[in-house]
Amino acid sequence: MIDTHADLIESLNHTITSAGLEPVTYDDLTHLVGQGARVMIRRAFDLKNTPLSEDDLEPLFDRFIAHYKAGMPGKSHAYPGLTECFDRLQAAGMTIAVCTNKQETLALPLLEGLGLTRYFVAITGGDTFEFRKPDARHIFGTIEKAGGDPARSVMIGDSVNDILAAHNANVPSVGVSFGYSDVPVAELNPTAIIDGFDELTPEMVLQLIEKK
Repeated sequence: MIDTHADLIESLNHTITSAGLEPVTYDDLTHLVGQGARVMIRRAFDLKNTPLSEDDLEPLFDRFIAHYKAGMPGKSHAYPGLTECFDRLQAAGMTIAVCTNKQETLALPLLEGLGLTRYFVAITGGDTFEFRKPDARHIFGTIEKAGGDPARSVMIGDSVNDILAAHNANVPSVGVSFGYSDVPVAELNPTAIIDGFDELTPEMVLQLIEKK
């Protein structure tokens, strides 16, 4: 939904430069944006051929989270056509919820800062339950909070965790080609693929549900 890469890289560089590393660029880490702060920090140290212990990782993680949260929403912005897409789905009587591995304390203020919370009947993060994507229970828990039915639900996402969680939950998935993935989204085998939110229509959603 949201292009957050500029703020993630800014917070990452704020974090690793405090440990004496040179800054990295988005091109260095493009395939790891969306895989969590700890993974990004570890990868940045690997790129700089610098060892990083678990004991050293946690203070750096805390520094990253503090900087990222303080700057929200920063340069982050919704992908083109997102709100128009949500308007279409809601007008067709469809319910929208968020199922993200981002912590609730980060997801909620980001969505609020961008004026998007009004669209969602439920927002669950990586710390909402004792499990997270690609565990199917994260999807099931989100659907339950939204008052929905797994048999009439569709997962929309850009990463392996999104598509794999949908597979595990036996829920149709729509992969977006413009998000954060280290492989082409087609290789993740989503049920359908879109290249922009203008392609996501109520008719597509209903067709995916009916084909299940």
